[in-house]
Amino acid sequence: MILGIESSCDESALAVFDPSEGVVTSLIHSQLVLHREFGGVVPDLAAREHLEHFPRLFEELGEKVKLSAIRQVAVTRGPGLAGCLAVGIAAAKGFSLYHDCELVGVNHLAGHAWSPFLPVHQQNPAQFDEELSERLPHLGLLVSGGNTLLFRLEKDRSIRILAETRDDAAGEALDKGAKLLGLPYPGGPEVERRAVGGEIAAFQFPRAFADPKDRAFSFSGLKTSLRYRLEKMEAATIRESFADICASYQEAVVDALIRKVKQVLRTEKDIRSLGLSGGVANNGALRDRFEAMAGKVDRPALVAERGVTGDNAAMIAFAAYANPLVLSHEGDLLSFEPSLPLDG
Repeated sequence: MILGIESSCDESALAVFDPSEGVVTSLIHSQLVLHREFGGVVPDLAAREHLEHFPRLFEELGEKVKLSAIRQVAVTRGPGLAGCLAVGIAAAKGFSLYHDCELVGVNHLAGHAWSPFLPVHQQNPAQFDEELSERLPHLGLLVSGGNTLLFRLEKDRSIRILAETRDDAAGEALDKGAKLLGLPYPGGPEVERRAVGGEIAAFQFPRAFADPKDRAFSFSGLKTSLRYRLEKMEAATIRESFADICASYQEAVVDALIRKVKQVLRTEKDIRSLGLSGGVANNGALRDRFEAMAGKVDRPALVAERGVTGDNAAMIAFAAYANPLVLSHEGDLLSFEPSLPLDG
């Protein structure tokens, strides 16, 4: 069995993955309420929360699984907040030394990249390798608060980035837009909730880099457009049109993401499956549009289950199992890398 440990930001998480069964257990302590009053994650507070709650999580884990049966510890080594990553790696080193098991570092983004394949494994663990080979090469869309990128997962299970954001990530654009609208942190889910019943075409917001030759995302202009729009509107009009504003703004984000996937698909003709992962993949509008788009281009859509879209340890343990290429050095050589790229 593989123990996954995740502490890149404000979730303390442990999970155990059994290659013959799948995810045995997954434990997460969220710091959402703590950071909400500050309008975002406070790094020092997040690191202290990890220190406080990991002991409890390990105790709870010991009540659910036989810890001596764990033969490998897979811990997030980056990207993420330095102090938070350091806590997770220290916990992983301590566990591996005490239980005399292998220690490996996993790229957090690779965990997200592999998360859509968890259901494939769960459906038939014994045939996972065969099932996976039928879905490669794979085009993945990873969308979170800090990252927005398209990547190829090759037949040899290596990852190659095709497009990244040049400024704000999609999740960041949703959060910043929510802040402009006076909504609480985290803003993305609040925008989605307030968009229900709104008209997606009521307001026109920009989509950057429509040129198919420009493989990049950009969302900074979107939030600027919203700010200018709100400055010109009366408070009463904003209140009356609030659902329409949220729906139109959310649609601009979703549409920009889907358009870029379509553009890339025109040149990446050997792609056999499409994947959606990351925290923003929890957005219902994005999930629906992604699955509809996959159907139109006749590719299977692998969408990360809602339980593994955010930061979690199950995806870290699974990535360590599914692809040894995402692993780093063992033992005392393991260190955190706050700016680690997906293909690093």
